[in-house]
Amino acid sequence: MNTKLNKSDFLILSSYFIVSFILQGKGYLDRGALVREYFIDFPVEIISVTSIIFLFTFWLIPKVVAQKKYILFLVYGLLILIFITGIDYVIGFWSGANNWDKFPKGINLILLLISLGTQQAAFPFALFLAKKFYEGQTEYLKIEKQQKENELKLLRSQIDPHFLFNNLNTLDSLIDSNPEKAKEYINRLSLIYRYLIKTKDAEVMELSSEVEFAKNYIFLINTRFGDDYEFTIEENTSLVDKFIPTGAIQTLLENVVKHNKSDGNNPIITTIKINDGWLIITNSKSKINSKEESFGTGLENLKTRYKLLSDEKIKITDIETKFEAFIPIIKLSN
Repeated sequence: MNTKLNKSDFLILSSYFIVSFILQGKGYLDRGALVREYFIDFPVEIISVTSIIFLFTFWLIPKVVAQKKYILFLVYGLLILIFITGIDYVIGFWSGANNWDKFPKGINLILLLISLGTQQAAFPFALFLAKKFYEGQTEYLKIEKQQKENELKLLRSQIDPHFLFNNLNTLDSLIDSNPEKAKEYINRLSLIYRYLIKTKDAEVMELSSEVEFAKNYIFLINTRFGDDYEFTIEENTSLVDKFIPTGAIQTLLENVVKHNKSDGNNPIITTIKINDGWLIITNSKSKINSKEESFGTGLENLKTRYKLLSDEKIKITDIETKFEAFIPIIKLSN
């Protein structure tokens, strides 16, 4: 809840008191109230009601309720209500030239003050509290949105240096062994980085674009490892109006290479299946661990990005013979 006062706070309270006093004024006229009642009762009510609202909003709720001290809140709340309303009632009783012999006493006075205080302050307090809560929620959502954007950019930045590191090593070995292949590799790498630059600020991308990007990335893997890895892409649904986090397929393909190495006879078989709600990447597992260094930023980053982008979660099946990742396809609302 926003606990800072602003101009609109005073505006909304002023509007309430103006309407309230117009209605009360009619009642005063009907019963022939004394002139001094108009000049004393109304200002005193403004002070008392405003004091109750401010004490509850800016002290009692943040300090007591926030610490879950509910009994203490009840006690303090009643004391504030009785004390402030008591001053208001005594002044009003005097300004109306009432007979002090009829002034309530004991428990009757306490119950009366609680009742009057509640009636006077309940509606403006609810109005004011609702306004402050709305302002606080709006501010929170802005901060949360900014936080998500910052976290997404950070997570994306962790992926890109790792990707560059791997491909520079590959290119270094290709330049001497196969210059023509190195040129093609550079061309494909150029297309990939052009895509990365184009999408650097995008949280999600069209699935069709990501699939095309994945095909170029698969070319880099095949060029580097030859027949050690075999990839198949099966599109069982339209890719129109479907999205996934930018670079998600790249992350999963990179994960295959990081954690699996062919024995030279049997390739690591990887299948990418796309249906209406999921992108499923399945790969066979080898008993030989890849020497590819892992910086721990792949699959965990992707899981974290989904927490920020969607209510859906990645599903993982990891058994002795295969690894399977179910990636939710995001459908953006209008």
